[in-house]
Formats: sequence, structure tokens, C-alpha cells
Amino acid sequence: MGRGFAAHAAVLLLFLLWVGSLCSEDDASVYIVTLKQPPVAHHDRLSISSSSRDTEPLNTKTKPRTGSRSDGGYYSYLTRFHDSLLREVLKGERYLKLYSYRYIINGFAVVVTPQQAEKLARRREVAGVVADFSVQTATTYTPEFLGLPVGAWQEEGGVDGAGEGVVIGFVDTGIDPSHPSFSDGGAAAAYPVPTHFSGVCEVTRDFPSGSCNRKLVGARHFAASAITRGIFNATKDFASPFDGDGHGTHTASIAAGNHGVPVVVAGHQFGKASGMAPRAHIAVYKALYKSFGGFAADVVAAIDQAAEDGVDIISLSITPNRRPPGVATFFNPIDMALLSAVKAGVFVVQAAGNTGPLPRSMSSFSPWIFTVGAAAHDRVYHNSVILGNNLTISGLGLAPGTKGLTMYPLVSPIHALRDDISEETRNNIYLGECQDPSPLNKDFVKGSILICSYTVRFVLGISSVRQALQTAKNLSSSGIIFYMDPFVMGFQINPTPMDIPGLMIPSPDDSQIFLDYYNSTVSGKDSSSSVKVGAIGRIVGGLNANYNKHAPKVLYYSSRGPDPEDNSFHDAEIMKPNLIAPGNLIWGAWSSLAADSTEFKGEKFALISGTSMAAPHVAGLAALIKQKFPSFGPSAVGSALSTTAVVHDKLGGPIMAQRTYIDPDASQTPATHFDMGSGFVNATAALNPGLIFDSSYDDYLSFLCAIPGSAPLVANYTGRPCAAAATAAANLNLPSVVISLLNSSRIVTRRVTNVGAAGETYAITWSSPGGVSVSVSPRNFFIARGASVVLRIALNATINSTSASFGRIGFYGSRGHAATIPISVISKVVLGRNKG
Repeated sequence: MGRGFAAHAAVLLLFLLWVGSLCSEDDASVYIVTLKQPPVAHHDRLSISSSSRDTEPLNTKTKPRTGSRSDGGYYSYLTRFHDSLLREVLKGERYLKLYSYRYIINGFAVVVTPQQAEKLARRREVAGVVADFSVQTATTYTPEFLGLPVGAWQEEGGVDGAGEGVVIGFVDTGIDPSHPSFSDGGAAAAYPVPTHFSGVCEVTRDFPSGSCNRKLVGARHFAASAITRGIFNATKDFASPFDGDGHGTHTASIAAGNHGVPVVVAGHQFGKASGMAPRAHIAVYKALYKSFGGFAADVVAAIDQAAEDGVDIISLSITPNRRPPGVATFFNPIDMALLSAVKAGVFVVQAAGNTGPLPRSMSSFSPWIFTVGAAAHDRVYHNSVILGNNLTISGLGLAPGTKGLTMYPLVSPIHALRDDISEETRNNIYLGECQDPSPLNKDFVKGSILICSYTVRFVLGISSVRQALQTAKNLSSSGIIFYMDPFVMGFQINPTPMDIPGLMIPSPDDSQIFLDYYNSTVSGKDSSSSVKVGAIGRIVGGLNANYNKHAPKVLYYSSRGPDPEDNSFHDAEIMKPNLIAPGNLIWGAWSSLAADSTEFKGEKFALISGTSMAAPHVAGLAALIKQKFPSFGPSAVGSALSTTAVVHDKLGGPIMAQRTYIDPDASQTPATHFDMGSGFVNATAALNPGLIFDSSYDDYLSFLCAIPGSAPLVANYTGRPCAAAATAAANLNLPSVVISLLNSSRIVTRRVTNVGAAGETYAITWSSPGGVSVSVSPRNFFIARGASVVLRIALNATINSTSASFGRIGFYGSRGHAATIPISVISKVVLGRNKG
């Protein structure tokens, strides 16, 4: 292994030197070049077309399941062709090919100058040349909240088999293979690696031989584009699949971490963790890094490899840093790579993004991608401080309380300074952050509760809760309280582990009330010998979880629809997000060397929030669906998840959505479909959907061809010309209806397929969007097992309006199946009527 690592390091060093000279001299950068010839996955293999639907209603996988390079000759040919094309076009010039994309995209990533990129673009073999762009990263209880132990897991024969045989590929920051969430327990034949998976495990010093097993079945890393920019730090970022950030380890464990792993943080017990599909297999494709995020060229290479290896599901907790330019958001290298992955039969899940709550803040655009927003579940960790004036202030903190009913003195660092401290130190504006114990009088602080200011420097990672805790312990403090600096606007503090009694006051208003009480008791100078502080309090611990019935609810940061079709904020007639799933305060595995959160450094688990946490919940649940229905293609899996989603909280009221960053719970209103998509994921119901809205690769191409000016792009990315007939987005066979402009009236169609065990009679009901009348025909129908029925949905505007309105269509079967789809009309125009 030592010789292998030395060779790897030597190659990396030479690569860095070569790239450095190329980029500095020629102003070169990375471009993604796609070619017109089909990739391996599509070579001489047709996708299921509309003509085959009668005999094959589901968009099943068409790629072989016995190996990735099923056409080895063509695979090698594409590599040779890439190289010969570059040599011919750039003869005698300097360039550097980073990747050959062969499986789901035919093309390559190359470091060239803009002039060289233009030369390549002029070649008839070249479909498109796009400049590389950056991307960014966007559970002990959620299985119970989702009803898995008594529902979906039982459907799969219990927790010991839930997800087995299904491989989930994670394009993320890597993984810590030593974590118990990814152990195979020494399993042998009883837990075989799926035969359709052909991935490999990189071996480096950071990721030694034996890191992979029957649980973690594959691991690679992709960083060539990052290296060309000179920002890759092999020491911090790890030139291996190892996770130096924490994000990838966390997301993988949410989807497919082992069942029953004890969660111990800061010495406290927080139950046992489990992934959604605890028996599913994990394949890791590291393309994001702590220091800089990631780049599209590396992400596309990771996606291409994952599809080639034979993963069943790809989980992407990443989003682009900017909205893709051009005719439509859908035409960008990542979404187009994912379209090819879908054609190969891979179900793709992506985080919606964390740029809510503004409308059109969506960062996952395309209808072939299943986009997931973030919801709060009902478990919360609360503690409180009881002050000497009998006022109680709520807070956060994974920390114990002070002992008994004893009240302890409260003291701020600015009132505990040693008498010999310099004037410069005394005037330090950061003194209140409690990052340094040396200026403070230990005798004055000992036995007191230290109060500290949580400033923007904590948000930026300059200051840390961990260091403040160390200060409190060095001074023999009895506890610690953090109050929110008023300049930290719109930042949500999450519970942080503390090994001493502690509290964080997340509300600026509550923080001011706390400070008003404290300051009212202070007299004298700032030095500890002359100041007098009369404030007292005690901390009520927050190690035990509380449960809130008003859940789920959409979190303020979760990105919202409507889906933006282009940079001009035109609305796409595509429902985004598709649904919501738990994303707030999620326990998950944490890498042993993770640097993403200083508060959880060195811990085995971390409590993290974001749509990044919501997406792997759905990836894991999709694995359960694939296990039960191996013939389901990507759109069938997505339909099962969407049509069974719920729109009510645990009390039976509407799911609420937070509308503001500041005091988000005070701004809640009922969620719309642009907040939550079809609703909150229902894991058990998704395993018995009854009806499916199925779409094929050809359907997606027809949708793309309907976009004005898109024909050249479709041909460039897919190698297929647009046919005369194209499908408007509203007629794409999705489990939703979105109309961006209802000009008087419109008719759309949907096709449902019965995937139940027997024929069934369905009755249809609906609630119309405001200002719109709806009718569906047929209103009642019998559908045989495996058969399909086409529905005609008529919408008529009854008022003029520019605001969005929402409704639903429900399908209720005689055998107990129920499915619903949302209707969203963004604006309505009634022609031929007088205003007023």
C-alpha cells in the first residue's frame, strides 16, 4: 500500500505542476465538451418509447444489470476518439484533458484557453462547449416519525432486510469508512454485494485497503477540475474518498446507515440511529470538498461513474451556485447528465436548496430530478434559564442543567476582568465572546454561570462554542449561557452539545430581555474588584427531547417554487419541490476528522439542518420502493412518493410554512404546493401506491423540444433531433398539474397505470384553485392490473388574477388505494369580459 500511495502522490504533484504552468501562461480554464455520438449507455439501445407502453407501462431499466462496460469496444473507442479529436483540433498546442465522459454522456472535460474552446465548438463532431461552474452542498428519531418500524420496514420483512440489494450512490464530500453506521458486521454470504453493481474502492493512505465491505460497496473521488484552479489542498481535502468535511458521512447515514447505532455526543446519550433503508448498500462518489465546495466537471464525472457502476439511486445534496444561463435552466451539464442517468434507469434525488423562503428560489429544476424540500419533524431539544426575577427564558442546548433548585450568580467577561489587565484588552470588543480565559479573574468567575455573546464571528467560524466552553471550564464556572448579538440577523442557532450546564438563547428579543435583567443588577466599574453584579439564575437542562404536535412544517430556509424556467424568472410548468421530508435537526453519522462544524469536532454524530438532510431521507425511502418493485423506473418511484404524500400535520391541521428568517414561527401560514410540493413524504403508503403516473426518457425529450429555441440544445446534449410533435410541460405525465398562465381555458391530459395486485374501480374528486373551475373525465373508471387510463383535465378561469392559486385531484379506489395530485395555477386571464 505504501508504494501505491507514493505513486499516487507523485502523479498528483506532477499534475499540479503541469496545470499550474498551463493556467498561468495561457489564461486557460476548464470546459465541458459534449459530442454528438451517443454514450455507452445509449449506444444501440433504444429507450422505451410511447409505442411500447401497452406492453411495458413502466419506464423500467434498459441497461444490463450484470456489468457496467457492457460494450467494452465502444467504451474504448470513445476514449480514443476524445484523444484524437483533441490532438487534431489543437495540434501543437497545450491542453490538458481531465476526464473522458463515456457512460451516460459522451464528452470530456479539458483545460484550454477560450480561443481553443472556440476551435472545439466549431467542429461538427462537437455538440456543445460549456465553461465549468461551481456547486455547493445544500437520525435517531425520524424513522419513528415516518412510521418505518411498524410500516415500511415491516413491508420489507423487518429492519434486517429493509433495502437489501439496492445500491444508493452519494455524490457528496466522501465518507468515513470506520464509522459503525457503515459496518457490515462481518457479514458474508448472508449480505452479498448486488451482482448488478461493478464499482471499485480506491485505496490510498487516507482510505486504506479494507475500507469497503458489503455495506460500503464502492468509493471514488473526483477533483481534477478543482486541482486545475490551484485550490485543492490534499492535506485538508484528502485526495481520496475520505470525508474531511462531515457532510457526506452524515447524508449517507441518513439514507442507509445501519440500524441501532448508539448516538453518544459530548458524553450524553441521544438514543440509537438508523438510516431509512438500513440494509441498503452505499457507493460514494466524492466530488465536493470542505475548502471550496465543488465544480460541475467533477460532479458530472462522478454522476457518469455512478451510473456506469450500476447504482440504483443517486442522492445529490448539492446545488449550483448560480442559476444556469441560456434558453432554460434544464440545459446545464449536471441536469443533462442526470437525464441520461434517468434513461439508464437511475432514480435521482436532489436537495431543493437552502435559499428560501423567497419565491423562485429553487436550485433543482428539471422534471426528471426528484427535488426535496426541508420540513421540521416533531422532536425538539429545549432548555431554559430561570432568572432571579422569576422570569423564564427558553433556549437551546444539548446540555445538562445546573444542580437542583440552587440559583447561581451570572457574570459577563467584561465584569470579571483582572485589575492588572491593559486598557487595550479592556476595550476589546470581542471580549464578551468568552474565547480567552486569561484576562479574567478566576476567583470572581468560579462557581458562577458565565454569560457570552454569540456574534457573527461564531457564524463565520472565527469564534466557537467549543472554545467558550473551554474558557468556562478553565475558570471553574458552574455553567454557560450564550445570548444572541443583535447583529446576527436571520441566523438560526441549532442545539449544540455541551459537557457542562449550558444554554443558547436563539431569539434576539429574548436575548435583550435577558441582558436588561442582567444589566439592571450591575453597579461599579468593570474590574472584578469593584464591580457588583446581583443577577442570579439556574439552567434547566435540555438533554431530553420534547415533542411538538404541530409538525411537519416547512422550514424558512427551504427553497420555494414556482420552478424558474430561465434567468428571466419565467415560470416553468413543472412542480418544484416534489415534496418535503425531515431536514431540521437531524442526527447523523459524523466523520472522525470532519471540519464542517467545529461544535461537533471529534464526535461520532452531529445534529445538522438543511435540505441536504431531507434529500437522503427520500433516497433511502426510494430504496425501499425499488426493493419491493424492482421493475419500477425512476418516474414510477417518484410518482409513488408524490401521490401518497400527506398535506396535514399530526393534529390534522394544514402543514404550515415559515415565511421569514427572523422569528420564523411567528410568520407561519398554511403551506402551498410551491412550499411543499405534493406534501410530506409518507413512507408506508408509498409502498402501496395503487396508481402510477409514468414518464419515459422520450417524454422528457418531447418536453424539452417544446421549449422555444431548444432544438439545437436537445440535439447537442442527446444526439436526437426534435420531432415535429412536442409535449408542452403541462402535458408531461407528472403527478401534478402546473399552469403558468391560464388564458381563459386549457385542457391537459394525464395517464395513470394500475400497479396494484388486482383490477380496481376508482372515483375522482377535486378541489379547484381559487378563480378556476376544474373538471376531470372520466370521473369514475375501472382499471385492470397493469392497464392504463387517460384522463382529461379541463381548467377554466373565472376571474382575472396574477396571483397563484392551488387545488388537488384525488383518486379513491375500491380496494382502499388513494392517490392525490396538486394543481397550481400561477395566473389567470378571462378573455372577453369587462373589468370591474
